[in-house]
Amino acid sequence: MALAVDVVVRYRKAVTYGVHALLAALETAEVEHGLSLGTTVEETAAHIAGSRADRVLVLWSFYSPDADAMAAELAAVRALADRDGVLHIAGGVHATAEPQQVIDAGWDLAGIGEGESTIVSLVTALRCGDPLTDVPGLALRDADGVALRTRAAPQLPLDAFPSFPARRGRFGPIEITRGCRYTCRFCQTPFMFGGQFRHRSVVSVREHVRAMAGHGLRDVRFITPTSLSYGSPGPDPDLDAVEELLAGVKEELPPHGRVFFGSFPSEVRPEHVTPEAMRLLKRYVANDNLIIGAQSGSDRVLAASGRGHDTSPVRDAVRIAVEHGFRPNVDFIFGMPGEEAEDQEASLKLAADLAELGARIHTHTFMPLPGTPWRDAEPAFVPLATVRELDRLARRGDAYGHWRKQAEHAARLAEAAKAYPRRARRRRTG
Repeated sequence: MALAVDVVVRYRKAVTYGVHALLAALETAEVEHGLSLGTTVEETAAHIAGSRADRVLVLWSFYSPDADAMAAELAAVRALADRDGVLHIAGGVHATAEPQQVIDAGWDLAGIGEGESTIVSLVTALRCGDPLTDVPGLALRDADGVALRTRAAPQLPLDAFPSFPARRGRFGPIEITRGCRYTCRFCQTPFMFGGQFRHRSVVSVREHVRAMAGHGLRDVRFITPTSLSYGSPGPDPDLDAVEELLAGVKEELPPHGRVFFGSFPSEVRPEHVTPEAMRLLKRYVANDNLIIGAQSGSDRVLAASGRGHDTSPVRDAVRIAVEHGFRPNVDFIFGMPGEEAEDQEASLKLAADLAELGARIHTHTFMPLPGTPWRDAEPAFVPLATVRELDRLARRGDAYGHWRKQAEHAARLAEAAKAYPRRARRRRTG
């Protein structure tokens, strides 16, 4: 007889997209399980304590800057609800990059890589009483506390699972592209999802939109590392594929439905912003803004970071976007490794010039994120003069962002990287 399994989710607004993908996979695979969502520590603990199932699997997902705060929440949940048969698993980019950190912080399991096939196999194994070492895409605590890794989970086509569990009434943006062929040294996306694009088919996207419209929803947004890369295997946009996508979505929506594309939670690469692309978007989208990744005003820093463009397409992109009725929100990262005073001056100058053209500047501080080539890199010093100029732009309404908080995160991540050398050997099953 199969064991009863309850899944309890520490359900946080910041990570609903990834959690929805896991719940959608369980829904699609029709693996029998109970489900509860804990929106607070206390609610999560109450769901665990109140479960009558044989096994309880508690799902946690978080980004690297939140790792310490989530470890504190885990300890609080364990203090409130500690019973036999409970397993806490952490997933997402941080757990994938730093499974030993996650195990040492108190989680029983770490999910490695894309989680859809792993969560289906894990819940199935718990129901059948099978060994977890046979489940792909996990790190488990070995007898001496070292993270023991199972075989890798497969990277499946995006059409294999939906982006959200529609039958449970949970919706969100539709993931249309996973993986990224661009190798920005500060970004976790290529590490987590691979260095090639995998696109969801238009047929699958339309199925998502039909489900949303059937529940009375009228706004559609997308998850993608670079919006205008949809349908393309390489660096050049395939605007015919983009138009097929947007036209198909519009056909599935009611007359008052709205499509948001190239805005939160995704962005556009500057070299993809052309008059032809903007005219295409104006025919279909409701957003009046675009998020454009510039990252630096220094060609030297852009080259070192692997962005694949210099500053010239950034200026062109802002001009073209504004001419076609969009307000650009342009990302800048200050304090990237090797950045010097003249590089920061160039970024401030470009930011000010773009603001004069009509852009808003979204300011970030470099964080040495786990899993990236710059995981062990030393953040560059950001002097007071730079801070004051960013504050001046913000007071004028030309800049926004959480760069001060990110500077605090960067210091903690740098210390954690020193405590867990990247070259430590990995222990694997088999």
